[in-house]
Amino acid sequence: MTDPSSGDPNGSPASAPDGGSPTDGGPPADGGSPTEASVSTDATAPTDRAAPADDGPPIGGDSLPRTVGSAVGVGVLGVLAYVAVSLVFAQVGQLVGGFSLGVSLALSLVVGQYVAFVGTGLAYLRLRGFDRARIVAYLGIERPSLLGLVIAVVGAVATFAVALTLSAVVASSGVEPAQNQGAAVAMQNPAIIPAIVLAMFLVVGPCEEFLFRGVVQSRLRESLPAAPAIVVASAVFAPAHVISLSGGGASGVAIAIGLLVFPSLLFGAVYEYTGNLVVVALMHALYNSILLSLLYIVIAYGPELERAAAAGAALLPV
Repeated sequence: MTDPSSGDPNGSPASAPDGGSPTDGGPPADGGSPTEASVSTDATAPTDRAAPADDGPPIGGDSLPRTVGSAVGVGVLGVLAYVAVSLVFAQVGQLVGGFSLGVSLALSLVVGQYVAFVGTGLAYLRLRGFDRARIVAYLGIERPSLLGLVIAVVGAVATFAVALTLSAVVASSGVEPAQNQGAAVAMQNPAIIPAIVLAMFLVVGPCEEFLFRGVVQSRLRESLPAAPAIVVASAVFAPAHVISLSGGGASGVAIAIGLLVFPSLLFGAVYEYTGNLVVVALMHALYNSILLSLLYIVIAYGPELERAAAAGAALLPV
């Protein structure tokens, strides 16, 4: 998942001069060791994540059905693990007479996502024989460059703008999409929104992107070109949110999931372009935070904003 241009914005090396692969045994043009050659930057062909040359198993080489099946399977398994962890928390809550709102959010967001999403992804990679250094390289976990940070911010704002437009179109049709349960809790308790925004950067963005982009999409890219890999990863990511939706019936749930597909596609495209998991995790967190911040402003300052708008309208020339 590299920049098809002259270089990766996050500092990844460009293609080897002879067009070879770091594992094809051919010597690089500069006479260095074969392990110093870089992966191809052709984003239209299946490509392996640049992993350290070690004694671990080679990346790729599986059949297409096995690659897609394992990628989709690990994504679904992560969601099922999250459901299982949530059910355990619910049972424990009943035994102790219920949790406070803060404890419930901490268990759901922090423990649930790290155990279910990150835990499932790590377990899968370890089963494939990846050590820590290989996992870091395979997923592209590295400090973002300035360009990477700009991409994260601009991408989040652009995603929000388009998502808002799509939501307005859906609202004008008279169809009511299902509501996110977390957003419903935030609307009823606006004081916790700043804490949830912080959790987006520390938990939700990193954990969800670790599994769905880092593990699932990277696995797909071992056998698929960029576009279908992004689409399949998004087809796993968007429906996974059905566990957090309520109301609206089947049609409302379908619309809500459909609205989530567009952000997911953009997250996948940014990950493909930058090859940096930190960039896309930051973009995801920023996007969610923009939505939550807007919700907080509307709830906390709605009457004041309405009066200010009315005063401003009175000053408009006729």
